[in-house]
Amino acid sequence: MLLTRNSVELLAPVGTWDVLEAAIEAGADAVYLGGKRFNMRMFKTTANFDDNMLGKAIEYAHKNNVHLHVTVNNLISERELDNMRSYLKLLDELKPDALIVQDLSILQLAREMNLSVPLHASIMMNTHNEHAVRALQGYGISRVVVNREMSLSQLSLLKERTGIEVEYFIHGDMCISHSGQCIQSGVVFGQSSNRGRCLKPCRWPYQLVDATTGSLVTDKDPGPYKLAMKDMCLYTKLPELIQAGVTSFKIEGRMRTADFVSRIVRTYRNAIDRYIADPMGYAPDMQEWENLQNTRSRDFSTCYALGNPGAKVIGYSGNREPRFFSQAVREANMTTIARKPLLEEDSKKDKLFQPTLNVRVADLAALIAACQNGADTIYIGGEVAKPAIPWTLTTIAQAVEEASKYNAKVVITTPRITMERECGELEQFFSALPQVNPHGIMVGNLGALSLSRQISKLPLHADFSFNVFNHKTAQFLKNNEAQKATISLEATYEQIIKLAENSPLPLELIVHGSLPAMITDHSIPEAILNDHYLNDYDPALDTRQYALLDTAGQQHPIMLDQYGRSNLLFAKDLCLLPHLHSLTAVQNYRIEGQYYTPELVGLITKIYRQELDKLVSLKSEYQFDDRQLEILTAASPRELGIGTFRHRLSK
Repeated sequence: MLLTRNSVELLAPVGTWDVLEAAIEAGADAVYLGGKRFNMRMFKTTANFDDNMLGKAIEYAHKNNVHLHVTVNNLISERELDNMRSYLKLLDELKPDALIVQDLSILQLAREMNLSVPLHASIMMNTHNEHAVRALQGYGISRVVVNREMSLSQLSLLKERTGIEVEYFIHGDMCISHSGQCIQSGVVFGQSSNRGRCLKPCRWPYQLVDATTGSLVTDKDPGPYKLAMKDMCLYTKLPELIQAGVTSFKIEGRMRTADFVSRIVRTYRNAIDRYIADPMGYAPDMQEWENLQNTRSRDFSTCYALGNPGAKVIGYSGNREPRFFSQAVREANMTTIARKPLLEEDSKKDKLFQPTLNVRVADLAALIAACQNGADTIYIGGEVAKPAIPWTLTTIAQAVEEASKYNAKVVITTPRITMERECGELEQFFSALPQVNPHGIMVGNLGALSLSRQISKLPLHADFSFNVFNHKTAQFLKNNEAQKATISLEATYEQIIKLAENSPLPLELIVHGSLPAMITDHSIPEAILNDHYLNDYDPALDTRQYALLDTAGQQHPIMLDQYGRSNLLFAKDLCLLPHLHSLTAVQNYRIEGQYYTPELVGLITKIYRQELDKLVSLKSEYQFDDRQLEILTAASPRELGIGTFRHRLSK
């Protein structure tokens, strides 16, 4: 392709007016900023623009021939929908060049309101496959901020196949978890990373321990900050970025000063212009590189742009960490007082209550145990934690046959993250499902949903990774043929009830199990053991179970799946058994039992089945029996806790 000044957009972060002026003066082609509502930088309110200043900023940018994008990129709760409608109406009138959005409900609202302003998919949408891109294009998305785990070769292929504009982070603070899939801050603190209030538990100090014995794995520990990613810096890789077809080079840092933003923008502006003017004669300016190094906060990394970097992406020592937002605290236990039902009149209504109890399991023995103890639906498949092995077509057929003996259904789950490899496997897998005749498919992202619609006629369920936080997101999923959706794991009691009241789609609530706080392509044990301990370490041959021990004395199990991803679990398993009577607005309940023994799966299923049946028969006369909780507590491999029920609202 022939390069011109318009081939690449340099996109700068803006938090205040002086930064806006500095970024434009330094040569930014476009800037992005947030209003006082609904964006991913809610801690520092001075780093956002009020409604009046938004209009002035758009006018100023356009006067200087610079595009301006407004971030509307956090999850929206049920109580915030009316405010969102009015905000979208205002933004449509102000005419920025684009809105950067995360919540699928905004796509639904944009269609209903006939918005004219272009829409870009935020990195928080975790868009990482062509099927998701095509689905988003159908809703007017013209540009995608692809997820950080995509390499340049992968995003180049994505653009070639879909024609979508690709925006890619090139400099600044990065997250260890897949975007939109980290809920640790939201569950532990009530400050959601998906709502702009992350307290960065990924930057706590941890020790790598043997999950079985609790002992340290190695005495050659590289440092305590096992999840603290270095900052992204792709200055030396600009030719690769441009030739890969990246439309927009995005700099992170909406809370940065005018001097910082100006310096970074000017550096990349000079390099981009020099490359476009003379690609064959281009070389990085070593003085510019030295200036970047001398003024950096954390050390630099190319992150996943050139492939999985392993241990090189982590700042283990923490020496250059500019700020720690929080420290490890004990997760909410069963004695923490949960919020009482807020809807007293509604709770007295004699509503028809027909609960289903659904259980996710890892093998046939656990499936049989769940069925024997009253499960209505069994979920199988998806990510499998080593040393367990994935379900085969043969074992799926056996599962369907066994479940049918108990009049139970079998639904196939798919991975939350489906890059090109996984999509290729899913296409073949979906095509083969008629051979084994399951009762449905549970998908983990928009691409998997779209692909399953193209190939399979089976009923579709949307998993918790869709972050369903309001009824418009449920409406979006219903419009895309989902028949059931799982409520966000960050939703608190009040938010669950409000959502359930208004949802046009049947909802499922996870009430018990070992839950993932985050998922990352970074293999935590392999990075430490391969690069710092054993030169011949082979993760495929390692059958040990690992955990991260935080400074509050809690172990977070690391479940390595068949794709090499680390699923980092909460230290405590969720248990909402004592609160079922307050949750009858929801009709479907799920136990996440894929990390439990068959015996424990059977016990948990039996106890929840008994409690739900008591609720149906006794109604207002129901009383919870504490002895059931005592049995569960004694049998559980980990402490039990109530998750977000500690908080009134997830902020």
